[in-house]
Amino acid sequence: MNNKLLILIIVMLPLLAIAQDDGAAAAAAMTPQQILDAARAAARDGNADAAVDHLQRLVDGGFTSVALFQNDKDLGQLAGHAGYDELISNLERVAYPCEHDEAFREFDFWVGSWDVHTANGTFAGKNEISREERGCVLVEHWQNAYGSTGSSINYVDKITGEWVQVWNDASGSQINIRGGLGEDGMRMSGTIHYVATGQTLPFRALWTPLEDGRVRQFFEASNDEGQTWTAWFEGFYSRSKDTD
Repeated sequence: MNNKLLILIIVMLPLLAIAQDDGAAAAAAMTPQQILDAARAAARDGNADAAVDHLQRLVDGGFTSVALFQNDKDLGQLAGHAGYDELISNLERVAYPCEHDEAFREFDFWVGSWDVHTANGTFAGKNEISREERGCVLVEHWQNAYGSTGSSINYVDKITGEWVQVWNDASGSQINIRGGLGEDGMRMSGTIHYVATGQTLPFRALWTPLEDGRVRQFFEASNDEGQTWTAWFEGFYSRSKDTD
């Protein structure tokens, strides 16, 4: 190597390092929108690896809107790329945590469309229980045999680890109970309040999956602060024939 070439290399090395530092600083200074646009451009150019690198930067910065990635016409082309698919899988666990938490599946035996009968076989009504908000809540829509309605939301309180039900119906009955899954089913307790009279009573509920595929729902209330209990409702859930 001649002296002139050696001198040129020595002179250029610091300049190259400065250029690299400037490039890194420029990349670090990019806004989330600019990073997203860069990922789209890379995807359009067929450079999937670069596009995924840009998207990973967004995720590392706290971005969680996986639906934006999946529904974007440019980024959607990346589906099937190993790095992109892994990124989406990991991001879904952050974006939709309830779907990946087994605690939120404990009450799934109650999910479905049901015909409800009393113990003597009398038709009591229909109930529809659905998993909503990406598995974070079960929503109940009840209609009794006479057309009266009620609804509830059911979810896991992750602060306490308890299942919670909050019920309201057209007559002004308000149920607030909480508990968890045990050997005999989902058991919750709390209160029932009647808006019309202002009365509040201790209340408890038990949902038990039966071997024949039905679910038994048993509600009790107390008029003496929990010393004794009286049956409030007992229903047996069978899968609705309308959904077969």
